[in-house]
Amino acid sequence: MSTGSGGGFQDPPAEVLAEAAAAFGLLATPARLHIVWALAQGESDVTGLAERVGGTLPSVSQHLTKLKLAGLVRSRREGRRQIYLVDDPIVVTVVRLMVGQLAERAGHSARTPVRLRELGA
Repeated sequence: MSTGSGGGFQDPPAEVLAEAAAAFGLLATPARLHIVWALAQGESDVTGLAERVGGTLPSVSQHLTKLKLAGLVRSRREGRRQIYLVDDPIVVTVVRLMVGQLAERAGHSARTPVRLRELGA
């Protein structure tokens, strides 16, 4: 590993960079980012998520499956419903910082729910 000039940080291994790129790639679609944003605010079932993000149940379910396989969200059973949540505080922080910063730049409050489509994403 080489040492970069920026504060003595070492470059991460190629495997770590590939894993990070894959995670960012999954979040590169507005629909998935909106789902993770919504789950960063609190857990929900697929019906609630579909209503919140404006997607169909099958579409939101497919996005959740991909996010779950990547380890970005997890689910638990509550009766007959699957409840989804983001339990990785780093993912929550990254998404909140990025979306919140962009919402602020666009003149939206980061505290009010903003559909990513409204931000031009």
